[in-house]
Amino acid sequence: MRRIIALLGLGLLAGCTVGPNYRAPEVQAPPAFGEAPSELAAQPQPSLKGWWEGYRDPELDRLIAIALQEAPDVKIAAARVAEARAQVREARAGFFPTVDGTAGFNYEKFSKNAGIASLGSLFGGGGGSGRGSTSGGGVTIPGGGIKTYSVGFDASWEPDLFGGARRQVESARAQEQAAEFSARDAQLSLIAEIADDYLQLRTLQDRERIARAEVDRQTRTLQIMSNTAKAGLLPQGDYVRQRAQLASAQAAVGPIVAEGKAQMHGLATLIGRTPDSLIEELTVPRPVLAAPPLVPPGLPADLLRRRPDVRAAERKLAAATADIGVAVADLFPKIQLTAMPSLLSTALGNLFTSDSLQVTAAAQASFPILDFGRRTAQVSLKRAQADEAYRTYQKAVLGALKDVEDALIRIRTEQQRNDALKAGLADAQRSAQAVEARYTTGLVDFGEVLNARQAVLQDQDQLAQSDGMIRRDLTSLYKALGGGWEDLPLADATPRETAKDYTVPKKPK
Repeated sequence: MRRIIALLGLGLLAGCTVGPNYRAPEVQAPPAFGEAPSELAAQPQPSLKGWWEGYRDPELDRLIAIALQEAPDVKIAAARVAEARAQVREARAGFFPTVDGTAGFNYEKFSKNAGIASLGSLFGGGGGSGRGSTSGGGVTIPGGGIKTYSVGFDASWEPDLFGGARRQVESARAQEQAAEFSARDAQLSLIAEIADDYLQLRTLQDRERIARAEVDRQTRTLQIMSNTAKAGLLPQGDYVRQRAQLASAQAAVGPIVAEGKAQMHGLATLIGRTPDSLIEELTVPRPVLAAPPLVPPGLPADLLRRRPDVRAAERKLAAATADIGVAVADLFPKIQLTAMPSLLSTALGNLFTSDSLQVTAAAQASFPILDFGRRTAQVSLKRAQADEAYRTYQKAVLGALKDVEDALIRIRTEQQRNDALKAGLADAQRSAQAVEARYTTGLVDFGEVLNARQAVLQDQDQLAQSDGMIRRDLTSLYKALGGGWEDLPLADATPRETAKDYTVPKKPK
């Protein structure tokens, strides 16, 4: 009866799980985004799958496809997922006993100068109870030896009385989910970074095209003015000014080219290639980029469920909460059960018989009595880490909302600036034509012509930069909305060739 009560009590204890149970925090999200255009605020958000394809550039699509397979950032994130999954398997193993097989052979030769009594005392002092001898049985004679053979296994198990192992598994699972969401966030960030760098490159190439076209125009003008000046029909000062204008236009090309090459180097590095590997294919002239449409941002509450970085922060909070339970369980008693059955004999012929069976079993309980506050300090540490994880989650939520609002306001203001630049460029071009017409009739100085042309060039350059900025701001919006990763495959963590040489040995059959 006592054994039954003890077993029932042990079963009740095994169902106890100490520490706080996790509850996902409630976040008061605003009903709508304040910077969203009124005509889009109430519309549901469409699917963001493959949003980068809206730029209609096959080269951009190709770079992103390569990066999702080969980029170091993706591989690092995949390796962290593999680490987290291994930690889950390790934590689950805590529910089960550990078993180690043993096998041994022992030979002991005794001194010829030892007495019979001293030899017998090694085996309990009995003459007929010896383990074996070279003389055929009993206690060996001086100068003889004993051989023994053994095979068996050691098993040990610690019952999860207070749920420490369960909390550890709970924490490991949450960390695994956090690693997966972090890997998704790495994919999304990589796609956005490649798109942003590529759009900057295309903008720089547009600016380079404008600058080189201006150099060609200035060169032709200088040639005409050179011939006119030689004939004495043009003041020498106007020719010198035009030559200075050409030099200024030529000097403007170099920095744009250098910055474009730096973008090419950065793109190659992002996809896991050497910096100079993309120079040839990225310098090929391409059509003007399209701009994807401005999508409705949807509801802030939906954003928080969609952003992988926010979901990763929430899962880390769940793991930190479970870690409190692991620390609390360490405050309670522990029981260690061990069993060591083995077969022991002085001859191989009768080793595997029932008479060779030898069993040792033990149960040990440990009770924390005095550790000078180490365990309670560990609990306090885990609670503080959980509070830190909660604050980190709050920061991720606020950062996600801010990213969307910032992208929306930048798009709106840049579009207004773009419209103004287009109108200004049209006026500057009409003004330059009028000034040149007046110059040909001798009504204005050549300096006014140069100023008018410079104004047109500046407006063209600013408009090209504004077009590129709108496209980049749209990329920022798509990234801030956190979509496009749901249908992407999660990369596998392929071990390095050198790491494959150190494999885990296979279990014996």
